[in-house]
Amino acid sequence: MITVVGTGTGAAPEECLTGAELVVGGRRHLDAAAVPADAERVVLGPLAPALDVIERHHDKGSRVVVLASGDPGFFGIVRVLAERFGAGALEVRPGVSSVAAAFARVGLPWDDAVVVSAHGRDLRTAVNACRARPKVAVLTGPGAGPAELGAAFGSRASAAPSGLVAQFPAPLKRVFVVASDLGAGNERVEWVTPAEAAVRDWGSAVSVVLCLDEARVVETSRTVAGPPPAPSRWALEEGEFEHRDSMITKFEVRALALARLGPRLGDLVWDVGAGSGSVAVECARLGAAVVAVEKAADGVGRIRANAAAHGVDVQVVHGSAPDALTGLDDPDAVFIGGGGRELPEIVTTCARRARRSVVVAMAALDRVPAVRAALTGAGLECDGVLLQSSRLAPLPGDVTRLAATNPVFLLWGVRNPVYREGVAQ
Repeated sequence: MITVVGTGTGAAPEECLTGAELVVGGRRHLDAAAVPADAERVVLGPLAPALDVIERHHDKGSRVVVLASGDPGFFGIVRVLAERFGAGALEVRPGVSSVAAAFARVGLPWDDAVVVSAHGRDLRTAVNACRARPKVAVLTGPGAGPAELGAAFGSRASAAPSGLVAQFPAPLKRVFVVASDLGAGNERVEWVTPAEAAVRDWGSAVSVVLCLDEARVVETSRTVAGPPPAPSRWALEEGEFEHRDSMITKFEVRALALARLGPRLGDLVWDVGAGSGSVAVECARLGAAVVAVEKAADGVGRIRANAAAHGVDVQVVHGSAPDALTGLDDPDAVFIGGGGRELPEIVTTCARRARRSVVVAMAALDRVPAVRAALTGAGLECDGVLLQSSRLAPLPGDVTRLAATNPVFLLWGVRNPVYREGVAQ
């Protein structure tokens, strides 16, 4: 039997170690534990050698104890051990997870929090989750601590080319709670801004970073833990958004565009030529972090109003693409609306930077060949449709006619599956 002990916010109980012939754990766990004098010790570093030693002892029936932080079944070593030895070989004694302890220190519930691990993983998923959700716990690791998270979360306006007239997105209203050495005598829980976090040397004792929108950290009671469920509706009616003179992506077009964009938690989506921001808002409702780019000043105001009305965060860039895209983080997916002469250049810029897909909506037939060439020229697999729909409209006499909407070309380009799988991992 392999006993996996979560140390919680203190040392492992002595009874867990009685009779152990092999004790495996981080150096600080081993130093704090009452390890039997005759037991073999293995300091966790690379997992593979430690697993081989565990297997050797396990095969001969030795008592093995693995010490871990907090709840080892929560983004912890239980997953690796269960894969190698089977769940039936494990006796798990969880402690208090660092996430639970950190939220407890600041007096907040965490059943509605998003928890993301950045330990040994791409930091961008955690950054985008922090941009999209008001309450996120980030499990940190080497190269993915508070400083890196704060630097990635902040404004990228410093990357703007000289002379560019554009309002880069201001950082969202977030505060970091950095919890270090939880349960130890030198425990620290510090409230800092992302900018303050970015310029400090935090060392290696950080357990977890909470990223909070202080105005929205306490919501109504929940039935299901974790992030809010996906919305029950999408491709919302045009009347659910502020817009000017019906200048809005119609819901039929939005429905297919959303299917091709595939926005989800951890993604970053650009809405370029956002207009009313209907696509941006819908992507944000589905969990993605979103940047909306709009050149009209009144459009910027409408985007912000629509985002606020639907309870989502959308960062807005006031400027003209493609120049206004400089300095923004590379997106997973991009939606492009409009059809001016600069459209092929905008599509080319977006297609070169998009990690997964680009969707373009346009009314002009003349733009289709150039847009298609721009998508394929950037290495995307291109497809598209002409969307023509007729809606039910009432007539006098309690009868109904079909009212045609303006036809729209929707083209999309997608990275090949091998690339997409690599990004997802």
